[in-house]
Amino acid sequence: MLPKQRQDQIVRALRADGAGGVKVLAGKLGVSEATIRRDLEQLHAEGRLTRVYGGALAVDGGDEPFADVNAVHAEEKDRIARRAAELVADGESVLLDIGTTALRVAQHLHGRSLTVVTSNLAVLEELQNDEQIELIVLGGFVRRSYRSLVGYLTEESLRQIHVDWLFLGTSGVRPDGRVMDSTMIEVPVKRAMINAADRVVLLADRTKFPGHGVARVCEPGELSMVVTEPDSDAATRAQLTEAGVEVVLA
Repeated sequence: MLPKQRQDQIVRALRADGAGGVKVLAGKLGVSEATIRRDLEQLHAEGRLTRVYGGALAVDGGDEPFADVNAVHAEEKDRIARRAAELVADGESVLLDIGTTALRVAQHLHGRSLTVVTSNLAVLEELQNDEQIELIVLGGFVRRSYRSLVGYLTEESLRQIHVDWLFLGTSGVRPDGRVMDSTMIEVPVKRAMINAADRVVLLADRTKFPGHGVARVCEPGELSMVVTEPDSDAATRAQLTEAGVEVVLA
């Protein structure tokens, strides 16, 4: 891989997760930590990220990151999404969080007799012409770059409903099982979603263990299930199981 291609992948990964550690980025890209450190210093000098101790933070360049995020770990996300969709029975109600894995869940729900509630504008676009699905879109302030709805109106809408399933995204799962997020404006919406659902299912590929995020979304005991990959961190999976969470491997 050419240095320019590797550096572009670093920027895309940071946009997807909000931040990235040197060790995690080196593992993702299959290069040495020294190579990643040099790349981070160069990208910081170019203004494409912010270098911090142990890694780097994404820079909001004002562009639309959704397509870039959707392309990262696409196969893994799709396996997780397909397995999540299989959990839902016809006639049930589903709440879909923002993010690209939730979009992929929606793609696997086509043609089924379901009620889908979402703040994810990409899910709206995906399902709006599917006449089998009763689609409910929450109100709120539009975050164009993340194709989501946030704010008081979104949270208030969630207080008026109750669903069978919530499929929740995350930017990181700590070793003790706590669910974190790097986009703080989304966290109150995620918490309101948890309160509106009978069963809360976290969707997390292996890079989310431990992933990143400074804002706590929920404790492990608030989850019903986690759908992840077989090679996600075994110790964290064990901690989740100990907390009573069912771990499903996709």
